[in-house]
Amino acid sequence: MRILIVDDEPAMHDSYRRSFARQRSGSGDALDAMAAELFGTRLAEIDDRPEFDLTYVDQGLDAVAAVARSQVDGDPFAVAFIDVRMPPGLDGRETAKRIRALDPEINLVIVTGFSDFSPVEIGKVAGPVDKIFYIAKPFEVAEITQIASALVRRWQVDRELVAVRDTLAAQVVQLGEQAAELAANESRAIHIATHDSLTDAPNRLAFLRALAERTRVGGLFATVMVDLDRFKLVNDTLGHLAGDALIREVCAILHRSAPDDALVARLGGDEFGIMFDAESEAAAVMACDRIVVACSVSVQVFGNSVQGGASAGLVVTEGGRGYDPVDVLRRSDLALNDAKRGGRGIVRVFDESMDEGIRFRRRVEGGLSQAIAKGELSLVYQPIVSRDAIDVVGFEALVRWNTQEYGLMSPATFIPIAEESNLIHELGDWVLREALEVLKQWPGQYVSVNFSPRQFRRHNFVGHIMQSVQRAGIEPARVQIEITETAIFDDAERAADTLYKLRQMGFRIALDDFGTGYSSLYNIRKFALDCLKIDRSFIDGMGRERESAAIVHSIIHLGRALGLGVIAEGVETEAQVQALRLAGASHLQGYFFSRPVTADIALDMARAGILDGKDDIAGDSAPLGRLGLGVRG
Repeated sequence: MRILIVDDEPAMHDSYRRSFARQRSGSGDALDAMAAELFGTRLAEIDDRPEFDLTYVDQGLDAVAAVARSQVDGDPFAVAFIDVRMPPGLDGRETAKRIRALDPEINLVIVTGFSDFSPVEIGKVAGPVDKIFYIAKPFEVAEITQIASALVRRWQVDRELVAVRDTLAAQVVQLGEQAAELAANESRAIHIATHDSLTDAPNRLAFLRALAERTRVGGLFATVMVDLDRFKLVNDTLGHLAGDALIREVCAILHRSAPDDALVARLGGDEFGIMFDAESEAAAVMACDRIVVACSVSVQVFGNSVQGGASAGLVVTEGGRGYDPVDVLRRSDLALNDAKRGGRGIVRVFDESMDEGIRFRRRVEGGLSQAIAKGELSLVYQPIVSRDAIDVVGFEALVRWNTQEYGLMSPATFIPIAEESNLIHELGDWVLREALEVLKQWPGQYVSVNFSPRQFRRHNFVGHIMQSVQRAGIEPARVQIEITETAIFDDAERAADTLYKLRQMGFRIALDDFGTGYSSLYNIRKFALDCLKIDRSFIDGMGRERESAAIVHSIIHLGRALGLGVIAEGVETEAQVQALRLAGASHLQGYFFSRPVTADIALDMARAGILDGKDDIAGDSAPLGRLGLGVRG
């Protein structure tokens, strides 16, 4: 370690040399021999004082120059011993000031037999004071060597701390960059998931989300579905690129002609959705008439003049009354169909006579209330397998209803009807009870049960679930509770508390249909989850749409980064299996491995523990897998 000696007296230089010289008494050789015999080493070898590299100068200016060179060479001094009086050049105070300006980290030791300057005066110009020390002349050898050793070690520690702080600062910057990149990726993924790739307008998912929010707020609002007239003719005669150009042009027209603050979305194909607040039904009709007229213009597409035209279906709804957004959109679609049947280029307003479906829903609701008593309900089970070994780790319980009037009815039909009434609680209790009875026979797999938003918001939901599990004699860890993002979005604080209690009791928590709802990084971090289930629509689109593949990869990477399992639903092809394995999905589920099967076949699968081949178990042969979403439909 380098030490700078600044003193104008040659005799003092000699004193420093003697002080720093490693000297032993005359008995040194004998002591060395004894140390070698007792410890296997010599005293000279166990001297732990650091090696000092001493530089001597006579004047302050020489000292300043030496420090400047050390900074350029990258070999700085650890300590400088400075005399106060060094005529005719700089005194010790000025020398210390200039050295400190060049090297803020050096430790300064003021050595003097006089009191020309007080420590306070020197500290003001050569501080900080914790790096300035004082020794009076004449000094003792031990005094010089001990303070030199202590300050050298302190200098080393200070440099190491600086290096550690620099490393930590760099890591903090890196973590910040990674967080920003993750947030940007999330933002891009959300934008891809909620916007149409052709027009960059909101898509059907975003429109339904906005519609759901609007139905919860009071006041009249209009929901309009617009469909282009004779669009197929453009595609057939001018090609699909011309059709795409026409779609983009019409989307721009709709944005210009729709009322202020209206939401314009592309729902798919040549179909658009528009939503806006309305003072009355008559005012909404007038707004739709303007939109239809605006679309009835000639549009230039790749040098060809195309006559535009559109039909519109309108429904005006009073918000805040609990209307189902899907039903609102369906009614608008019924009105649109009537408009197209009426001659195109017109606006039709929905009325109840258009909706045979309402009567159908009432008949379904009446039949569902008797379904349990009549023994018309049953459960089937679809295995959930590990990514690599194809081990059967669990089964998702899916409800089926074989009606007397309509035959086998899809859950996608009757679950929403049950959800709108209190029948969902009775139905959900039956599903959980039946699934737990079957689970008792399995050797170790878990059962995954879907719970609707209304069930999840049920009073004392946690206590009800725990009571059911205890009554069945099942460990909570063997029950996976599947909920959707919609179930937890309305009251996030209450949902977070409910999920935390369930996790504390040992239940597994899965966020179903992930990517289609309201999730964000904040929600995922906030809620107690075990795994994410990728919605089957993204899996189905992986081979056709770059956006779907990007969303799937983003969800998997996000889940893995947060320590969550990721289950891919709706896996139907070998290509999907390989892609999902490479992407890192932890578990797979779908027709490729097995259709939903009856309880006895599920028991055979559970006991076997693995699947020998894809879809080789006979069972529920009807094509219900895409609709078998448990008690949600």
